[in-house]
Amino acid sequence: METGGNSLPSGADGVKRKVCYFYDPEVGNYYYGQGHPMKPHRIRMTHALLAHYGLLQHMQVHKPFPARDRDLCRFHADDYVNFLRSVTPETQQDQLRQLKRFNVGEDCPVFDGLYSFCQTYAGGSVGGAVKLNHGPCDIAINWAGGLHHAKKCEASGFCYVNDIVLAILELLKQHQRVLYVDIDIHHGDGVEEAFYTTDRVMTVSFHQFGDYFPGTGDIRDIGYSKGKYYSLNVPLDDGIDDESYHYLFKPIIGKVMEVFKPGAVVLQCGADSLSLEIGGGGYTIRNVARCWCYETGVAFGMEVDDKMPQHEYYEYFGPDYTLHVAPSNMENKNSCRLLEEIRNRLLDNLSKLQHSPSVHFQERPPDTELPEADEDQDDGDERWDSDSDMDVDEDRKLIPSRVKREVIGSDTKDPVQKGTLEQARGSVTDETGVDVSPMPIDEPTVKVEYETKINHPIRCTGRPKQNRLLRVLDVFRAISFYQTL
Repeated sequence: METGGNSLPSGADGVKRKVCYFYDPEVGNYYYGQGHPMKPHRIRMTHALLAHYGLLQHMQVHKPFPARDRDLCRFHADDYVNFLRSVTPETQQDQLRQLKRFNVGEDCPVFDGLYSFCQTYAGGSVGGAVKLNHGPCDIAINWAGGLHHAKKCEASGFCYVNDIVLAILELLKQHQRVLYVDIDIHHGDGVEEAFYTTDRVMTVSFHQFGDYFPGTGDIRDIGYSKGKYYSLNVPLDDGIDDESYHYLFKPIIGKVMEVFKPGAVVLQCGADSLSLEIGGGGYTIRNVARCWCYETGVAFGMEVDDKMPQHEYYEYFGPDYTLHVAPSNMENKNSCRLLEEIRNRLLDNLSKLQHSPSVHFQERPPDTELPEADEDQDDGDERWDSDSDMDVDEDRKLIPSRVKREVIGSDTKDPVQKGTLEQARGSVTDETGVDVSPMPIDEPTVKVEYETKINHPIRCTGRPKQNRLLRVLDVFRAISFYQTL
């Protein structure tokens, strides 16, 4: 099969990259509720494709340790975390004041096992950061993560805990600078807000802008105080195609790499930005699974066959039963003039950063140590049986038995509704920049593992094998994007 120049076979030094993949077989059991567009079942479908395409054997497969209260409180407020831990569908009517205070109830409903779900996906992201910090892998993947809208004290846009912020805080223990790239169709407001006043984290978000959730991400939002020019927003209109996206992405990210020189990169690959409709965001679950499967192969340079192998969710992918889908014929409303103005303005902002910032640690935060493996846990270097997605740690059930197993019907074609527009609520960091010594660890080990989250942004109308994300990854290869990891 032609790769179209989109695969990432190796790093700049020609060495195959080691990929860590985080997956909990129980994650697909969580259910936001009838009619809700967010379906964790998509993660299980993705895993099934990875298994039957034979991709799992090329990665280190890990079951994440659930994040604990104090791990989540590195970023989130104590009272908010306590609320998430205690609220249940049966008790929520007695906590109406707190539901309103923490923005929980509509887009972000209370469902069985809510807190365990947050612990699971956050544990994968933090665990991935730990793996990257300690060197066992070059790339970490957690398809359950990437929930970029969650704020310090409230839920937002289907997101309760911001696993990306937690992962970045972990990476900052070892890296002076971390780059966050968000290609979800929705603005990565929660992550931008968290690091808005620091020069140690640069956030770059490509997203649809206008009368569209969350309503933030104007090109004029550039950061504040020490963080000025370290927030970049690329606001786009409907229907951007490959060529237009490439015109913006390549020079902007190339310049970012040149002037910021990150030690680590976190890529949020929300699939709702592609013609495939997938991602951190992504709600047509059969196409989310298609996209994330293909992207996993791209991460370590393996081209997967378009004809889909037989597996337990095979009937979801009819009538064509192929990995790639035909692109949409949406009109590209992004004019050449608009694209040029965006490109020139952002490159001008980047030119005002004369050099990468230096960082002086007064007291280095302690490393997060991975727990010792026991006989009941999988060896991180062992591969899973490709015929099953339930082989790891069946004795360790993280989800209460009352959690509902989602019954999936045909995917709805209704557009995703993410609630009312929300304005930015201000940075959670002070003018001195982000606190790089988050809540000290008072136990010898932290039972969390991490993921580098991949999620996505605007709709793309390019050819199915050369959609925007693949072109993005191609650009990463051209500018040695992964060389810093």
